Amino acid sequence: MGEAKDKGSTKHRQGTGRSAVFYVVIVLTVLVAAAVLLFCFYKPARSPFVDTFGYGLIPLGIFILAVMWFLFRRWIRQLFEKMHVPAFLHDINVWLGIISMVFAVFGILAFFDMGGKLGDVIITDSFIVGFLIVLGLIFLGIILIWPRRCWALVVYLARSIAKIYKRYPLHSYLWRALCRPFIYVKEHPIERKPKPIQVTAVRTDIGVQETEVVQPKEKPAKKEKKIPAPVEDKTEAVNIVEPAVRAGGEESRWQLPSLTLLEREPEAQKPAVDTERGARIIEEALASYGVEAKVVESNVGPAVTQYGVEPGWDRKFKEIKEKDKDGNITIRQKEVSKTRVKVERIASLANDLALALESPSLKIEAPIPGKAMVGIEVPNPTASTVALRSIIETGTFQKVKAKTKLPLALGKGMSGESIVADLTKMPHLLIAGATNSGKSICMKSIIATILMYDSPEEVRFIMVDPKRVELVSFNNVPHLLTPVIVDHEKAVASLRWLVREMDDRYKRLAAVGARDIESYNKSPRVDKPLAYLMLFIDELAELMMTAPDDTERMLCRLAQLARATGIHLIVATQRPSVDVVTGLIKANFPARISFAVASQIDSRTILDTVGAEKLLGRGDMLFLPPDAPKPRRLQGTYVSEAEIEKLVSFWIGQHPREAGVQLLPDLDTQAAAGDRVPEDALLQQAIGLTAGLNNISTSFLQRRLGVGYPRAAKIMDLLEEKGIVAPGEPGKSRQVLMKQDIKKQTDVKKQDAAEGDAI
Repeated sequence: MGEAKDKGSTKHRQGTGRSAVFYVVIVLTVLVAAAVLLFCFYKPARSPFVDTFGYGLIPLGIFILAVMWFLFRRWIRQLFEKMHVPAFLHDINVWLGIISMVFAVFGILAFFDMGGKLGDVIITDSFIVGFLIVLGLIFLGIILIWPRRCWALVVYLARSIAKIYKRYPLHSYLWRALCRPFIYVKEHPIERKPKPIQVTAVRTDIGVQETEVVQPKEKPAKKEKKIPAPVEDKTEAVNIVEPAVRAGGEESRWQLPSLTLLEREPEAQKPAVDTERGARIIEEALASYGVEAKVVESNVGPAVTQYGVEPGWDRKFKEIKEKDKDGNITIRQKEVSKTRVKVERIASLANDLALALESPSLKIEAPIPGKAMVGIEVPNPTASTVALRSIIETGTFQKVKAKTKLPLALGKGMSGESIVADLTKMPHLLIAGATNSGKSICMKSIIATILMYDSPEEVRFIMVDPKRVELVSFNNVPHLLTPVIVDHEKAVASLRWLVREMDDRYKRLAAVGARDIESYNKSPRVDKPLAYLMLFIDELAELMMTAPDDTERMLCRLAQLARATGIHLIVATQRPSVDVVTGLIKANFPARISFAVASQIDSRTILDTVGAEKLLGRGDMLFLPPDAPKPRRLQGTYVSEAEIEKLVSFWIGQHPREAGVQLLPDLDTQAAAGDRVPEDALLQQAIGLTAGLNNISTSFLQRRLGVGYPRAAKIMDLLEEKGIVAPGEPGKSRQVLMKQDIKKQTDVKKQDAAEGDAI
C-alpha cells in the first residue's frame, strides 16, 4: 500500500512538473509574439517584417494565436483554473479603473495649469476635446471599478424609459397632432344651403292642408333606403317613421329623435392599467403559496381587468445520490410525476391575491366559459362610464336593431365589447340590486333605448313606480297608456287589465290564424297592427307586501303566456329575498340581471349562484341570458337626467300623452270594483238558486255552478253583502234571508194592480 502511494505521488509530481514547464513555454511564446508585434509596429519604416508582410502581420498573428488556442486549449483552461483567472481579471479591471481615474485627475489639474506635461498631453490643445476626454476617462474608470452596478443601472434606466414610453407613446401623440386638422374638417363639413321648397295649399272637405313639394332636380332622385349607420360612421341622421293610421282615421307622421339628444362618451380610452405588473404580482403570489400558474392574457374593461391564468403542474421529485469520478457524492432531483393544479386551489386564494394586488375586492371565475383558464377579475383604479350613445353607435347594436323591434343596450363586457340583447327572445327581464347599485339607471336606459327607435304605434308602456321618484320623469310621453302608476291598488288593477288584454289578443291571433304578434302584423287580413306592450315595475317588493297573491298569480300568468301576444315584463326589486322573488316568479323569468347585493343568499336567490355580493356597484352587474349556463359580468350603460329630459321633451313636443289613443280604461273604477267584475254572470245565477231554499252552503254553489271553492266562497260573500244570506261560520250553511219566490209574488201583485189602475 505504501509503495503504491509513493508511485502515485511520484507520477503526480512528474505530471505536475511537465505541465508547469509546458505552461511556462506557452506563456513565454505568447509574450515573445506580442513583443515582436509591438516592435514591428513601433517603427514601421525600419522594420523588415513590416516591409516584407505589411499590415498582414495582424491577421497572421491572430491566426497563429487561434491555432495555439485550438491545439493547447485543454492545458490553457487548466492554467486559468489554477491561476483563478476570473478573480485576476476583476483585479485588473479595478487597477485599470484606478489608472483611468488618475489620468482624469491629471487632466482636470491641467485645466488650471497644474497637471504638468502629462496633463497637457491628455487634454490636448482644444478645450472641448479635452473636456470630453476627461469625462470619458471618468466614466471608463467608474465602469471598470463597478461593472455590475453600472450594468444594473443601465438596465433599470432602459426599463424605466420603456415603461414611460409605453404609457405615454410619443409617436401616438405626434400622429394625433398631425391628423387633428383632417379629423376636424371631416367632422365639420361645409354646410350647403338647402334648396328652395315650394309650398302649395290643397283645399279639402276638412280644411286647408299644406303639403311640401321639393323642386325637381336635373336627374331623377332615387328613393333613399333607411340603413342602420355602422360604427365608423358618426353622422347623425334623423330617421322618419312612415305615416301610421290612428284610431280616428287621421294620418300622422312620427319623427324619431336624433342621436344628438344623447351625450357622447368621454374621449378617454381604456383606463390606464399596468397589466404587466398585475400579471407578475399574481404569478409571484401564487408561487409563494406553492401554486404553479401563468398569466396568459389580460382584458381591460371599463371598470374591471380580467387576468386569464393557466394552471400549471403539481410536480413530485425524488432525490438521487450519485458518485462522480473523484468519488464525491452528488445529489440531484428527478421528476417522477406531475398533475394539473386544481382550480379550487386558485379559487381559495382570492383573499390572498386581493392583499397582494392591494385591491378592496376580487372575484375569481373558475373557469372562464369556453376557455381553459381561470379568470381573476381585479377592479381598475378608476372606472370609466359607458354612455348609452356609445353602445347605440356600434355595429353590434345596429345588427340586432335590424332584426327586432325591442333591442336592449345593456353595456360593455370585460374586454370592452358591446353587449346588446333582444327582449323578444328573453322574453321578460328580472332586475335586482341594492340601493345605489345602478338598478334604476339600467331600467331608464332600457326605456331610453326604446324611445330612440320606436314610435307610439309600435310600442306602448305601462309604468309602475311605487317609490314615486324614478319613472315619474317619463310622464306624458305619448307611449304611455296611462300616467305613471304610483298607487298599489291601481297597479294590481293594471295587471288585471293586462291579463284581459292578453286573452283578447289571443282571440285576435286565433281569428287570423297567426301564432305570434309578428305574423299577425304581417297578415293581409289585419287592418290595424298590434303594438308591443311593455310593463315596467320599479319595486316589486312593495306590490308583494300589499297584494302578494294577486301580484304573483297575475305576473306568473303573464310571464308564461304573454310572449306570443307582444307583452313583455321588466320587473326590478332592491330586496331579492325568497318572499319577493318567489320560486314561481323566478322560474318564469329566465333572463335576469343582478347588481351589487348584500349577501351570498341574495345572489343565489336571483342568479342561483354566488358572485353578485362581490360586485363593485355603480353599474357593475352580472347578466344571465336565458340560453347561458353562467352569468356574464358587464358595466351597465349610463343615461343622465339631462338626456332623459331632452328625450321626453322631444316626444311631448310632437304629441303629448293626452292626444294619443287611450287603450287603458279608468283604473280607479277597477281598483274599487276588485274581482267583482268577472263574477256578475255567476252572481245572478247564484241569486236564482236561493229561490225556495231556507239554507245554502258554499259546497252547494260549487256543485250547481261548476266552480272551485275559492270562487264559490267569493260568490257567497257577495250574497252576504247584498243581504240575501245571513253571516255564518266557515264550513257551515247559511240562512237565506230574502226568499226569491215571495219577492216574485209581490212583484206580480204590484204589476197587476198597476195594470188595473191604468184600465
